[in-house]
Amino acid sequence: MALTSPALPADWLIPDWPAPAGVHALCTTRAGGVSRPPYDSLNLGNHVGDEPVAVHANRATLQSALQTHTPGARATFLSQVHGDGVVHLDLATPDGTEADACVTATPGAACTIMVADCLPVLLTHRSGAVVGAAHAGWRGLAGVGGRGVLESVFECFSALALDGKALAAINSEADAPQPAPALSHDIAQDTLAWLGPCIGPQAFEVGPEVRAAFCDADPAAQHYFVPHQNASGKYLCDLAGLTRLRLRALGIPQVFGNDSTAPWCTVGNASRFFSHRRDSAALGGSGRFAACIWLG
Repeated sequence: MALTSPALPADWLIPDWPAPAGVHALCTTRAGGVSRPPYDSLNLGNHVGDEPVAVHANRATLQSALQTHTPGARATFLSQVHGDGVVHLDLATPDGTEADACVTATPGAACTIMVADCLPVLLTHRSGAVVGAAHAGWRGLAGVGGRGVLESVFECFSALALDGKALAAINSEADAPQPAPALSHDIAQDTLAWLGPCIGPQAFEVGPEVRAAFCDADPAAQHYFVPHQNASGKYLCDLAGLTRLRLRALGIPQVFGNDSTAPWCTVGNASRFFSHRRDSAALGGSGRFAACIWLG
């Protein structure tokens, strides 16, 4: 599944992928916080009904973990609205900025995505010059006409990577003898993606409108919807599979992390992950965990 680190709170995930040196990433779980049920214990969402003082303490725990790797690093908590908006992060980007994806080339600015069934997607270029992250719920992933949050974030990610290439060339000519790392002309081929935990294909029941949102744009998406045997007209949806399909369409072949198996399912792993669908009705609320990626 993913690695763990003794330097982090128990149970957090470290992506198992060949990211370049200087690129750091992690994914929190329920472990390591102070929130009381049903938000126990490391709820990072300040919009779900948890006590503000607990959320503040939990976010401080995450910030401290980032700074263990990179002094001065800071996670920016976006206001996610299930859209395709992208923000270019720096260390001054305020919490609450409305977007469902972010990119950065600023060391220490941690692209941070909060989830509790939706899929966090982390991106890095092999050069280590740029990173990004996206919040892939079904609405944002589907988008309109086959263009959703992944297409939007990769467009911004590619532009930032190309800007870095141009700057590297200028610096190389001016400051030789050490040329900066070159970025590939084909950004997608040199991009790595990591998929975090999300609601799994045995738990994500959807209606025909969700299937149509994907299949009308790409018939190949039908492979990720299975008719629900116990609910007429409903389907079981493989959100991580649909994400891999979209990433392949963008030309990104190197995808790691969530492979749609049971250990990655937020609904099926109650002791490890928050799940809005599992807990909101039954317990009155659900917390949020987060995936982060940063340079440093």
